[in-house]
Amino acid sequence: MSSSLFSKVLDVAGPGKFPRAQKWVWKRIYNLLSRFWSDGDWRFMNYGFVPAKPFELRPEDEAERAFIGLYQQAVDGLPVEGARVLEIGSGRGGGSRYVARYYSPAAVTGLDYSPETVRRARKLNADVPVLSFTTGDAENLPFPDGSFDIVVNIESSHCYGDVPAFAREVSRVLKPGGWFTFADMRPKSQLAALDIQLGAPGLELVENRNISKGVVAALNAAETRKSERIGKAFLFRRFISEFSGSKGSMLYKGLKGGSVVYVARRYRKSGSA
Repeated sequence: MSSSLFSKVLDVAGPGKFPRAQKWVWKRIYNLLSRFWSDGDWRFMNYGFVPAKPFELRPEDEAERAFIGLYQQAVDGLPVEGARVLEIGSGRGGGSRYVARYYSPAAVTGLDYSPETVRRARKLNADVPVLSFTTGDAENLPFPDGSFDIVVNIESSHCYGDVPAFAREVSRVLKPGGWFTFADMRPKSQLAALDIQLGAPGLELVENRNISKGVVAALNAAETRKSERIGKAFLFRRFISEFSGSKGSMLYKGLKGGSVVYVARRYRKSGSA
């Protein structure tokens, strides 16, 4: 698939342009990738993040450090111990797995829109007792009000047809005093719109950072490993290269040049815990 065709796919699947088509396209892309990318040692589908200060990891997790970095920055300093955590857009489950194994939560639930991806996540992470995965829609969460202490959303919201509905659902399922930690990329021109979209009643913005530099560093760190896997994809090599942010791709150039911005935000639900 050429860069021009990939650009056309992004135009259809981009935030807010064609909401109904957008969710349909992304669901099928992730179903396809889950079937193709069946490697048992690849639990992440995010761009990653390299922080200025290194963080501790167990030896068996070092190969995924660049990808884990997005989750480490997302939950670092939050009251995760003993908490009920929901990850919306959990993908292959690597991020939920990291939180479950390193932060001693009471339970972690990963939710994803793609049934094939949920099946893959369950298989890859069956060894973590407090971790479970379910299929569901970020814009209509299948959980009662006030079910979770912390909601995590990493590099997923650009797939949603109705981001304000998603933010309202996050606010609904959070307990009073709970935390919503968010990270994703947007064209620079769409950042003001994102402010409005995530401004759901009850959610107070506590922290807002531009982490693009650390994301580009992670893409660079993971380039060799990704290239080896992408090289096996003869039919979809160009598409996966663009999708994964490989060097020379549209998204890589956008992040490095500043036309695309990767933001990390934290919100808190009003009220007392």
